[in-house]
Amino acid sequence: MQTIENKIVSRIYGRGRGWAFSANDFSADFGRSTIDWALYNLTASGTIRRVYRGIYDYPKYSELLQQQLSPDLDHVAQAFARKFNWRIQPSGDTALNLLGLSTQLPGRLVYLSDGPNRQYVISNVTLEFKKSVLKDVGFKYPESALLVQALKALGKERVNETLILKLRKQFDEAARKRVLKDTVKATGWVYDTIKQVCVELD
Repeated sequence: MQTIENKIVSRIYGRGRGWAFSANDFSADFGRSTIDWALYNLTASGTIRRVYRGIYDYPKYSELLQQQLSPDLDHVAQAFARKFNWRIQPSGDTALNLLGLSTQLPGRLVYLSDGPNRQYVISNVTLEFKKSVLKDVGFKYPESALLVQALKALGKERVNETLILKLRKQFDEAARKRVLKDTVKATGWVYDTIKQVCVELD
């Protein structure tokens, strides 16, 4: 029989390297004290990493650098949102940074949130949640909000074939299919652009 710790670590492995999470992500299936003990042991063994109080990740590892990479801050933001039951979406500038479309160093990543104003400093980057009236929150997948917010921040006049190809490379085929279905209610030109990003050309 699998121990609870093994069940938790199996779920973490299943999410893949870079996934960030809190104890709340396991609370539907296991008792809190058992979860806390398992996360403590997994942190002590180096399997997972504590990136902030109550937030952990399964770190990516660079064979070239022979070291763990910095946390994926978008995954960390999603972990905070799940932990506190917030709905969030990246601000336009943050979406551009996450998709590699901005040349600015991301010293601050801003997410609009229906929760309180909060800031967390992680790996020398400020992760900021700004209380806001959220628009376009009816998306099932984070990739959908990311793409919609990035396109809105860019504006219709900056959409061209080079941009579309660059965006297409950011998402695998499965993600493109998810996003295409998920964003069908996005505004006209935004959804037209998403169709070009998500539908492979022959």
